[in-house]
Amino acid sequence: MKALVFHKPKDVRVETVQDPEIQKETDVILKVTSTAICGSDLHIYNGMFPQLRSMVLGHEFMGIVEETGSGVTHLKKGDRVVVPFPIACGHCWFCTHQLPTQCEESNPEFYGPEGHLLKGKGGGLYGYTDMYGGYDGGQAEYVRLPFAHYSPRKVPDNMSDEQVLFLTDIFPTGYIAVDWAQLKGGETVAVFGCGPVGLMAQKVAWLHGAGRVIALDVEDYRLETSRRTGRTETLNAHDEDVIEKIREMTHGRGVDVCIDAVGMEADRSLWDKITNIIRLERGTINALRMCLDAVRRGGTVSIVGVYGYPYDNFPIHQIFDKGITIKAGQVPVQNYIDHLIRLVEEGKVVLDDIISHRLPLSEAAKGYQIFNDKEDNCVKVVLKP
Repeated sequence: MKALVFHKPKDVRVETVQDPEIQKETDVILKVTSTAICGSDLHIYNGMFPQLRSMVLGHEFMGIVEETGSGVTHLKKGDRVVVPFPIACGHCWFCTHQLPTQCEESNPEFYGPEGHLLKGKGGGLYGYTDMYGGYDGGQAEYVRLPFAHYSPRKVPDNMSDEQVLFLTDIFPTGYIAVDWAQLKGGETVAVFGCGPVGLMAQKVAWLHGAGRVIALDVEDYRLETSRRTGRTETLNAHDEDVIEKIREMTHGRGVDVCIDAVGMEADRSLWDKITNIIRLERGTINALRMCLDAVRRGGTVSIVGVYGYPYDNFPIHQIFDKGITIKAGQVPVQNYIDHLIRLVEEGKVVLDDIISHRLPLSEAAKGYQIFNDKEDNCVKVVLKP
């Protein structure tokens, strides 16, 4: 089959690789009909998360069941399904306590309680390095789904792939960022980052009763997308002091909720890059620092942008002084996906209006390059095997 293979940073190629096979009774082989490039894929592409061997990338995908193991009884060949990005067994302690991203069974080599940089990681993820299970991902013509008795969800026949594809990751991730804040209605929500996850969080904020939604980014084309798809007020962090502007907009207090949808690959100054070298750090917490500045006292900061490294000078003093509630981590998609499918089916939210590029799988390397380099007003790339 054809698949997008990561070889080393900035080197991804569509190649012929071995077809996946049923390995365990709870496996399914899926024929991929649509897949997408996620901002998290760029962390591997840019070498932020090390991956020494070649592997197939991609954790946002859906398709048609081609073959099932004997332990999968709720799916059959020909069923059309969407697949949550966390790989979970469904029966360990964490899965039964609604924490499938912390599954004890899906990442046997590197799993542990520590959550450290190089050991004690969480549950397995599709196409997301050996540290998270070493599973080949779905930017391919076919993919093996382990523990398929638990996670894949059938999707309505009357809905297109693009209407439901983002149920795999970015819509649930945007959803939980707002859900964590437990809005009561009328709050002001600031979303830092107008990439795909940030755009989804903006949509969800309105669903949860926000009174105002402010979007921040450094790219004008992404801010335009935010205004068009999220009905937001927008601020460009390159053009003005956005923290002071936010305080002006909120009677000096700051916003009720800040969502960090940027993570460690935010813009960095030359000084940031120098201190990275001195402190043996990768990336930056600039986006998080801005959220902590912008949120009001007693407010909430949701962190769904990825941070993979420890950082010196972490502003714990500011969190304590302002009484900020912080929630962070990967979304347990399996807990939310059935509700989110209904939201899409009922027309309460539209997901596919953020797609900027549709490419055949054969052009996946180009998709990575333009998405990473922010060329051609690229917001979200969908690939068709």
